[in-house]
Amino acid sequence: MPDDRPDGESDERRGVSRRAMLSGAAVGAGALAFGLMSATGTASAASLKNGAWRNPAQGYFPTGGHFGADRGGVPHAGQDVTNSTGTAVYAAAGGSAYRVGWGVLSGRTGNGIILFHGNSTYTYYGHLSRFRVSQGSSVSAGEWIGDMGTTGNVTGPHLHFETHRGGLNGVVDPVSFMRARGVDLGGGWPAIDPGASGDVVKVIQYLIRHRGTSLVIDGDYGPVSVSAVKSFQSSKGLYVDGQVGPKTWAKLVATARSGSDGNHVKAAQTALNIRSAGLRIDGDYGSVTVSATRSFQSVNRLYVDGVCGPVTWQALVG
Repeated sequence: MPDDRPDGESDERRGVSRRAMLSGAAVGAGALAFGLMSATGTASAASLKNGAWRNPAQGYFPTGGHFGADRGGVPHAGQDVTNSTGTAVYAAAGGSAYRVGWGVLSGRTGNGIILFHGNSTYTYYGHLSRFRVSQGSSVSAGEWIGDMGTTGNVTGPHLHFETHRGGLNGVVDPVSFMRARGVDLGGGWPAIDPGASGDVVKVIQYLIRHRGTSLVIDGDYGPVSVSAVKSFQSSKGLYVDGQVGPKTWAKLVATARSGSDGNHVKAAQTALNIRSAGLRIDGDYGSVTVSATRSFQSVNRLYVDGVCGPVTWQALVG
């Protein structure tokens, strides 16, 4: 199968169009007491696409909201993601709520949350209108932790998102940090490499089973599951590398709606649970699952119809 990826690209993310950049949106964090660092650290990018990281919010990048932008002589420490007040904000990875409250990080204004992910890695979520976790609580990747808002020094509703390595003084570019972990910040299909594990792998396994291949649903993206994905990629004329990236996800997901049943419904229920739905994985797309889908669509500013179609799928697994 010919390689349809651009030269030098190691995954399917390239060629996926970025969201439009909106102008006239939010102002991010205030003055920093430290310098900005480069992005991803020493581990290889491929090894980091392990299913452990999630997109923290659906939205758009506003003009001037990017990492390093000049804010009156002070570089912007994060990436702004714009959407309406009340849009759900999710934990980018599992860990604990290190600080929750007003002004929890030096130089930042408004309601914020700092999550600690181990290995001196932190994420920060600013300008929130509501907290959904308390300080000291454990959080899972993709858990609903707060709502987008306008608290602090802002001109409009948005999430100010930061990534920190080597402690809270080690701020790094969130876009490249998340991209190295297979996440398209602001919304988009993720990239999951062989060796990944966790609930997003269970989603892949259920979807492969829906396509007629028997797999144990164990959340381990090992040789058996990778082989099944490669066979699927080959059958669809995709680049055969075992990575579940944007092109593979788009072919793999299956629409689920009221009255549907089977493994694709179990996949949707598992994905909804990543985003705090609390569903029983029974394969029945009945009223409870429809309601959970509608709620997810509403808080992510998607079209609310209760149908788990491609746009909803992308937001769920991203």
